[in-house]
Amino acid sequence: MEGRGPSLADVAELAGVSTQTVSRVSMGLDNVRPATRDRVLAAMAQLGYAPNTAARALRYGSFRTIGMIAHRLARTGESRTVEAVVEAARHEGYTVTLVDVESPSSQDMAAAATRLSHQAIDGLVIVRAETATPDTLALPPRMPVVVSDSRFVGHHPAVGADQADGARQATRHLLDLGHRTVHHVAGPAGSAPAQVRAEAWRATLDAAGAVVPPAEVGDWTAGSGYAAGRRLAADPEVTAVFCANDEMAAGVLRALHEAGRSVPGEVSVVGFDDILLAEHLWPPLTTVAQDFDEIGRRLVARLLRQVRDGRRTGTDEVRLAETTAAEAEPPDGADLHEVVPVELRVRASTAPPPVRSVP
Repeated sequence: MEGRGPSLADVAELAGVSTQTVSRVSMGLDNVRPATRDRVLAAMAQLGYAPNTAARALRYGSFRTIGMIAHRLARTGESRTVEAVVEAARHEGYTVTLVDVESPSSQDMAAAATRLSHQAIDGLVIVRAETATPDTLALPPRMPVVVSDSRFVGHHPAVGADQADGARQATRHLLDLGHRTVHHVAGPAGSAPAQVRAEAWRATLDAAGAVVPPAEVGDWTAGSGYAAGRRLAADPEVTAVFCANDEMAAGVLRALHEAGRSVPGEVSVVGFDDILLAEHLWPPLTTVAQDFDEIGRRLVARLLRQVRDGRRTGTDEVRLAETTAAEAEPPDGADLHEVVPVELRVRASTAPPPVRSVP
């Protein structure tokens, strides 16, 4: 091997397998026995072999790599969406290159997208653009893109949970139990999901003719929920609380417990997301479950549809589809927003309000 690096054939010879098997392992495909995969990976490591992504792209028509931009991976929605995208991509034989941007500004998002486009990727998943908008987020031309953010409808394909319906279900559940109104612990003002959930909560109360109390604003953390919960616990009129995520709901539960207000005897609490811990809190938390696995599968499927069709779906394509719908089948992206249903999971943290004594 003097004068050249180790080749795919060298790895195959050392591992005692075919070059096709080495190729499948290098692309992360599933149809290789674990013991064989381990042998091939060991041979790659021993020889110092690295797959030639450019050659792979020429042979297979793609780099078999998806770029992904996320922000604040510690948050439940972001981390579980990223995990779901990685798993869905792996199932399709793709790897994922992730960039966690420092801030969700349009400039940082655009810079990350440009950087990823120079790293041999086939398409781009933006988990949430936050403060960026379709008008301010400049992306590399012809780059296939999908966004887990409904604000990009009409510009890029978007896949996300039905945030509004989840908030409506949570609020309606508490009203149907007999609570006169529902207090809300909202997410931060700069978060699009927080805004959607708060607007749906408010609209549901308005439609029911219920008083809309001022919302408490948190930052998605249990600590902020605890602080909001202490304020709510001090008000004897509070009998129902809808929290914009489960972590804040956990903080509210602790604050109510410390204040001597029983859940659900005196106050009912509902969360959002259905994190793994939700059913193990005390009492087990009623919450809105998002299907993150399905969101990840749909994001990857929509992106790979663009990759395999050899085009990016964007504003021009959507406008063309709108003007020629009667003449031809619209391209992928005309139906740009896929909404994944949510489910209210009722547990022991909600009940009818306490019976008020008549003076």
